[in-house]
Amino acid sequence: MCTVIRESHIKSVFSSIISQNGCQDKTVSGVNRVYWGLILWAAILSLPALAAFNHPGLLHSQGQLDFIKSKVKAGEQPWLSGYEQLRRHPQAGFGYAVKGGYAMVGRGNRRGDNIRKSEFDADCNAAHYNALMGCLTGDRRHADKAKEILNAYASTLRQIVGSDKILMASLNGAKLVYAAELIRHTDSGWAADDIDRFENLLLEVFYPVIRDFAAFANGNWSTGCVKTMMAIGVFCDNQEIFDRAVDWYRNGTDNGSLTNYIINEQGQCQESGRDQQHVQLGIAHLAEACEIAWNQGLDLYGAADNRLLKGFEYTARYNLGLEVPFVPWRDKTGKYYHKNISDNGRGRLRPIWNMVYNHYRNRKGMDCPYTRQAAEKSCPEGAGPNADCCGFGTLLFTLSPRDTQQDGSDGPDHSVR
Repeated sequence: MCTVIRESHIKSVFSSIISQNGCQDKTVSGVNRVYWGLILWAAILSLPALAAFNHPGLLHSQGQLDFIKSKVKAGEQPWLSGYEQLRRHPQAGFGYAVKGGYAMVGRGNRRGDNIRKSEFDADCNAAHYNALMGCLTGDRRHADKAKEILNAYASTLRQIVGSDKILMASLNGAKLVYAAELIRHTDSGWAADDIDRFENLLLEVFYPVIRDFAAFANGNWSTGCVKTMMAIGVFCDNQEIFDRAVDWYRNGTDNGSLTNYIINEQGQCQESGRDQQHVQLGIAHLAEACEIAWNQGLDLYGAADNRLLKGFEYTARYNLGLEVPFVPWRDKTGKYYHKNISDNGRGRLRPIWNMVYNHYRNRKGMDCPYTRQAAEKSCPEGAGPNADCCGFGTLLFTLSPRDTQQDGSDGPDHSVR
């Protein structure tokens, strides 16, 4: 990643200098122009260098998109069967009828909490799926549909409410920003004013809901916050937001940090004793965060001695019908205590396995036999439930060892930090 000094920081420094020197007239002329210029330049040089984000740079780089497109065009498997899963999905068509936008949406378990939830889920999925279809087919009608949805919510949505509003802001927010990153940084003709409105939507409506994570909840809540916060940071070129999410992934004090969610070296997860649906949701969020970081040159997959892989291997093994060790565990809230692993949902694999398998096996050359079996059993991966995860991993994340350079997965440089 290159280093830059952003215009907003220059303006901030200049305003600060004017204010500190008691000058109300911010115009500078004559001899004073040289004086102020020297002061401003010295102040700029004192600023820390900021990392420029790679774009598109959430779940896919441009090289990765081009790679997938080439495989589909050539009719190669399993990409083609994965593509058919996406193409046939009703929310991936450019004829999709947009439900919103709405001024308020909500989610929760109290009476009246769920406000336009199913409609919002559908719209957010449709934005993401149409953005992907636009990238892979070149058909501008898909990009136009994604823009229609993004613009509709940027213009109208003002509030996310309900007891589960953090879940809604993180899950649905991720789908919208994934779509927006693809539309903004491919040739789709998204107007600058519309982009600005969408960026304001992220910063003023979504980010405040997820900013402080979810210390009171099971870990899948905060893992969702982490991935979406990282995505918002990248889209908005906001290093502070991105770094806040990365720090929580590594060092967070609630159930949603890497080592608080995957609690030990065996791979047991905080929600393994709850049910298998939620534990797959939690580790999927962590994986998406890792893929975003990877495309920004940061290796979070390798954090804590590849702890994420251990969580995937443990969960895959159990859901493939094999036994795993389990230690009784009380979570960070103190509310949730599990004596045994839960068989609720056992064997119902979600479409989360290909991303992680292809990273550890095909990028890194590591053994992951149970994740491989889960990926093979799920092939071709389709959509996840509601707006829970990216889905379509067979299409979007399949590699072979010889492909890791061709698809751009070996660059940018990655560091584990």
